[in-house]
Amino acid sequence: MPVAKAAILAVDVVIAAVCLTAAFWLREGKPVLSPTAWAWSKEFVPYAGVFFFALPVRAAMLFYQRAYRLRGAFSYTAEAIRIFKATAVGSLLIIAFAFVFRGGFAFREFSYSRAVFLLDFLLALVAYLVFHLALRYAQSRFRRRGINLIPTLIVGSNSEAEQMRTELAAAPELGYDVVGVVHGFKQLAELVRDFAIQEVIITDEKASTDKLFEAMMQIDRKRRVEFRFAPNLFNLMPQKTEVEQIGVLPVVTLFQEPLTGAERFVKRASDLLISAIALLVSSPLIAVIAIATKLDSRGPVFFRQERVGMDGRIFLCYKFRTMIADADDSIHREAYLKNIEGAAAANAGNDEEPVFGKVKNDPRITRVGRFLRRTSLDELPQFWNVLIGDMSVVGARPPIPYEVENYEARHRRRLDMKPGITGLWQVSGRNRLTFEEMVRIDLYYIENWSVWLDLKIMFMTLPAVFRGN
Repeated sequence: MPVAKAAILAVDVVIAAVCLTAAFWLREGKPVLSPTAWAWSKEFVPYAGVFFFALPVRAAMLFYQRAYRLRGAFSYTAEAIRIFKATAVGSLLIIAFAFVFRGGFAFREFSYSRAVFLLDFLLALVAYLVFHLALRYAQSRFRRRGINLIPTLIVGSNSEAEQMRTELAAAPELGYDVVGVVHGFKQLAELVRDFAIQEVIITDEKASTDKLFEAMMQIDRKRRVEFRFAPNLFNLMPQKTEVEQIGVLPVVTLFQEPLTGAERFVKRASDLLISAIALLVSSPLIAVIAIATKLDSRGPVFFRQERVGMDGRIFLCYKFRTMIADADDSIHREAYLKNIEGAAAANAGNDEEPVFGKVKNDPRITRVGRFLRRTSLDELPQFWNVLIGDMSVVGARPPIPYEVENYEARHRRRLDMKPGITGLWQVSGRNRLTFEEMVRIDLYYIENWSVWLDLKIMFMTLPAVFRGN
């Protein structure tokens, strides 16, 4: 499938190129290429910048509309709507680029033809509709021959389970190969592994959500297993969902991953941009802090510590050293265990100003380190972790491995997204909140993520830093 998707992407890029050049030729009646040299014609030169912008934009909009998602059931109507949206938004972006940037201001006095862009939209719409609908038709023909089917397991002992099995077996063009029907979640993880299951459909209205989530936690996320369930279980499920129809039965997809592919792309792109700018702007400050840290106490400038990232992956988290060299971590280990257990002794502050998860009057912290912690400047090197992909700018606090060892199954859902330098917990009270409150806040962020929520948290971070909160 990756090869097939790459081939489809390549064809889409070619379609974008052909449509724009054809629109220019039809409207202006002039050649696109120079008749005397291997170069653009004089008339097409102002459109050249638009041309190179249009190719990735068309592909990006199709990707955003999930036109390259080739697994599972599909609808020709829904596919046509996705293509229309992708083409329309892509054309609006191309027009905006052309009339705002004017080919990098090299053609400020040039007047672009609106008819060229209108023709480009119409040609692209027709071409993409014909290509992608034909592609879906070919896909359904392959599926009838047993190709491109998803190994599927149905969970349930009711009539809906049998109806689902019959429906999928009778209509292979829907894209499912029912490996079997089971009555519970007891051996679900083993069955998924042994039979390379990629999709689990739950039809039993009496299914235990606790056992379902326990089974999901036991399945390696790298297997990319999708969970779907009957609508009457919808109100019991807290995670993001999507309603679809498979044959005659409506089903709800339970996303094991909190973000879609497009959302992950947006979040990663913003992380790269922000972290690169932050490291560049703060480089003089980083140099000053490095010198102060070195002069204050013996030891390295940077402190590297193993932290647990998304899906339980271990990575090295970078911070400015705020403790004496080779400090013993057993003090913090004991304090944080009390915090997870919810013990009263976990409060290192007082009733009026509680402090959870910290060591009271920690003797290991240096003078410069105390200032860095109070101002959160010790976390500046974590922008490097963001840049290389271990962390995000916004997310949950990255836990230490010995903390995660004491997590319950529900606590591990904090690891469904990349940890962040700042986050909803950090701007909502930080160490004044108990461990359970922190978990609830982190899960709320994961289940309700949006670009606007990230922006809001970023804007709330600076005042919190200035207040020392």
